[in-house]
Order: sequence, then C-alpha cells, then structure tokens
Amino acid sequence: MAKNDFADKKKKKNCTLCADKIEFIDYKDAAKLKRYLTEAGKIIPRRITGTCAKHQRMIASAVKKAREAGVISYVFD
Repeated sequence: MAKNDFADKKKKKNCTLCADKIEFIDYKDAAKLKRYLTEAGKIIPRRITGTCAKHQRMIASAVKKAREAGVISYVFD
C-alpha cells in the first residue's frame, strides 16, 4: 500500500522544449542555456529539469559547444 501512495505523490515533469516544439537548440543563445546550468556551471540532470532524453542530449552538446566558443564560461564566479 505504501508503494502506491509514493507513486501517486510523484509527479512526472514534462519537457518544456517538446511543449514549445523546439527542434534545435542554438549554442549562441546563452540565456536559454544558463537555465540548464547550476551556479557552479555544471549541466543539470534531466531528472531535475524534466527534459526528455533527446533534448537533454541537445542541451549537453550545445553547452559544450558554447563553452568551446567562449559564449559561456566553464565556471561561474
């Protein structure tokens, strides 16, 4: 019985990028990418942000590209 109660309380997060029908994440859009980074500059996992696997891979590659290009820094101060 307790197992079912826990499953009812757990709410599934929806991917906001799927809801907005985003097909591509631009690495030059620093404001959008910073939403998916911690204060230390690490990428937030999808279990916290609620993004789907496809968009999480896109976010990760865009963040890495932006870091290489110097759009966002590796570590925030």
